[in-house]
Amino acid sequence: MSMDRSSRISVIADRIAQRFFMGNWRELGNITRTLELIEEHPRLLRSLSFGDPDYPSNVYMVVDEIITKYPDATEVIENYLDEKFPLTSEYISSKPNVKRITFAPLVFRIPEATVEADLLAVMMPFRKEFDRVYEAIQNASVKNGLRCLRVDEMWGDATIIQDIFNLVYTSSAVVVDFTGKNPNVMYETGIAHTLGKDVFPITQNLDDIPFDMVHHRALRYFPNSEGLEELSTKLSSILWKNNVPF
Repeated sequence: MSMDRSSRISVIADRIAQRFFMGNWRELGNITRTLELIEEHPRLLRSLSFGDPDYPSNVYMVVDEIITKYPDATEVIENYLDEKFPLTSEYISSKPNVKRITFAPLVFRIPEATVEADLLAVMMPFRKEFDRVYEAIQNASVKNGLRCLRVDEMWGDATIIQDIFNLVYTSSAVVVDFTGKNPNVMYETGIAHTLGKDVFPITQNLDDIPFDMVHHRALRYFPNSEGLEELSTKLSSILWKNNVPF
């Protein structure tokens, strides 16, 4: 293996290890005709799902195998990475519109961190009766190679509103639970929409969804064992179908 080829594979593997989630691997497998190779690797997707320390080395081995089998795949993979995860320090919405806006918020500070491809933000009431709901969301996340996080699990700033902004800003998508018409959840949803995030609403009662958002599809669930299991299954399918992150 030449040094040039080796260096190129290393760069590709590093970019993938930092940004990919399950859906990206499946997309890449389809466009490079190597989906079977990816899915049959004994450690790649498993190490991604569980955050195992050998994931980067598995990425390198799989990328090397793909390019060895299909040399033309090198450029295909690089183009895919450039399209999905452009090398830029400027925040750009994951689904940019024809017209873009630049804004400088007065209430928040723009964090130095970049978007984390495997991070799913969850905005919901923090009451104890929602603990099992959050567990159901976590289960759906794991099935898609994602990790989810609520703002009460982090303390990066002196003000909680800045932590909320940081979490939404760095996430690839957001799940919001409108149950109970919680005003904080409404506010956080507005932040997510402004930043161009994919927002997936869930609720126990469709009447709790704000009038301005009733045209958005929401996943209704029941807070019993059977209902939460169904929530996890359906949310996992929604995340998969929408290929989070885009």
